[in-house]
Formats: sequence, C-alpha cells, structure tokens
Amino acid sequence: MENLVATAVLEIESAKTGETTPAVCEHPFVVRFCHWLNAVALFVMVGSGLQIFRAFPSFGAKIPQKDLLNWPKSFAIGGWLGGALQWHLTFMWIYIATGVVYLGYQVFSGNYRQVLFVPGDVRGVWPMARHYFFFGPKPPAREAYNPLQKLAYTSAVVLGILSALTGLAIWKPVQFSWLAWLLGGFHLARLWHFVVMWAILGFLFGHLVMVVLHGWNNFVSMLTGWKKDPDYAPR
Repeated sequence: MENLVATAVLEIESAKTGETTPAVCEHPFVVRFCHWLNAVALFVMVGSGLQIFRAFPSFGAKIPQKDLLNWPKSFAIGGWLGGALQWHLTFMWIYIATGVVYLGYQVFSGNYRQVLFVPGDVRGVWPMARHYFFFGPKPPAREAYNPLQKLAYTSAVVLGILSALTGLAIWKPVQFSWLAWLLGGFHLARLWHFVVMWAILGFLFGHLVMVVLHGWNNFVSMLTGWKKDPDYAPR
C-alpha cells in the first residue's frame, strides 16, 4: 500500500469563500484508534504503577529501607497495592495489544516510512532543534514529519517495547527468568521499568509542547485523520 500521505489528497470547499483548501490524509483510522486507546492505557498504567511503587518506594535493600520517592497517594490509581495491580495488569494487555496492532499496521501497510527515523534524517535533526529551541530559521517542510519528530516517535516505539519487556520481567520473574537475566536480574529490571516510565513521560511532555507549537490543525488531524492546508507539498 502506498503512503496515504502521498496519495490521499482532496479539496475541501470553504462554505464562506468558495475557495478550495488542499488537505491530506495524515493519520489512518487504525493509527488514530491505537493512539487514543494507548494514551488512555498509558495514563492508567502510570498512575497504577506509581501506586504499586508506593508499596516499596526504593531500589535498595529492604533493611534498612531508604525511600527514593514518596509519591502522593492522591496522584496514584488503585487505592492500595492489590487494587493498583488489578488496574495495571488489566490495562497492560490493552497497552500491549494496541502497540502490536499499531506496529503491525505500520509494517504491513508501509506507512512506517513517514515516521521511521533513518540515517538520512540525522543531518536534519539539529536544524529543527535549533528552530524549536533557539529561534533559528525554520527548515522547509518536505514530509509529514520532520527529522526531529521522526527521532522522537521512533524513540517512543523503542521505549514502549522496553516498558513491556521490563514489565514482563518483573511481573513473572520466574517464567521469564531469561528476560530478567538479560536485564540484570529482578531488581535491575524494576529499576529499568521505572526509568523507562519517566522517559516516556518526558516524551509525552515534549509531544504536547510540539502539538501546541504546530497548531490546531495538527491536533484535529489526529481526530479526523485529515489535515487542512499542510505546510509540505503532497506527492
């Protein structure tokens, strides 16, 4: 299947002016569905995960225990350890399922080409970073996603896979003993799971900032699939 961004172009009639505005199908339904469902699952998993962490907020020895972070109960989900585990394990399957469906669609449709960071994108990262963070000139847009966005989204997929693997290792350390061993043992796997969670939250913060900077059209396109008047030329 050819890239939808390159082929799905239409003209939207303006009710006021009668002029036509080009639009492209930037986000297919499967991508949008997985995006929003995964966002809900991630919200619940982070909140319940922090409630689980409250049961033993340390990565050191239990005796004497030195708490790393006393996370407020009001910002956690589950109420207690057992409740948090139920929330976490339930939404874990939703999180994994949407991730598998998303990756499967991207691979088999060929749509992954618009978001995958490749070696040729390396030279474009700094100009975009300079534009966003140091008020430099904006590089011309040639694709739906610029190199910095590709780097961020590709990293997010890697973090998602790592969160699932580290989570499985600490959920079933006996059944997945080989995985726990690869991660340095149960205690280190628990630490990696915690670090990956904060890395994902860091991505989400940057993602929301980029949504604001790129404007309303970008947000609407993730709801409807179509983006009006794109700043790149559809092919």
